[in-house]
Amino acid sequence: MTLEQAAAFFLFAFVAAITPGPSNVLLTATGAQAGFWRGLPCAFGVSSGMGAMMFLAALGLGSVLIGHPDVMTAIRFLGAAFLLWLAWKIATAPAGGGAASGKPTGFFGAAALQWVNPKAWMVSTGAVATYLQTDSGAAVVQALLFALVFVSAAFPSNLVWLAFGATAQRLLQDERRGRIFNVAMGVLLAGSVAAILR
Repeated sequence: MTLEQAAAFFLFAFVAAITPGPSNVLLTATGAQAGFWRGLPCAFGVSSGMGAMMFLAALGLGSVLIGHPDVMTAIRFLGAAFLLWLAWKIATAPAGGGAASGKPTGFFGAAALQWVNPKAWMVSTGAVATYLQTDSGAAVVQALLFALVFVSAAFPSNLVWLAFGATAQRLLQDERRGRIFNVAMGVLLAGSVAAILR
């Protein structure tokens, strides 16, 4: 991967990571529930999960999925079901407790979310189809570069969403406002699922 290709892929990855989607709703809700510092494992998990997916997609998993539309359809519907369940859990979470309320989504939960997140699969397979250079050296090295560039672009954008939620946390000490926020986050997550399944 040349420097120019890496820069183009970095820009793609940053835009893909910062645009609204299931992971960013989760990061915002985690920031609001647990605060910025306690939410960091969630941000690391989102970035690492996407990096691992990007690595495997660049090694060939992406072409397998593109070549088997039925598998991709199954992933989309299973992922949608899980994300709708997560939307329900966020919408009905206890409100008004601030940083002390509940246990936030941690590293492994956030990393695992990427594997059932239809947006993550579309971003990974699309990135590989667009940016992978099949004639530029060892597949493992190129897949590792893909993953590293993606993580370096995604992590700062994850911090933006986490900080947004943590900033809102002060406003959510009131139970009514906290409940409205939780319901809004749940509806946004459910809405992102509907957009993905179109």
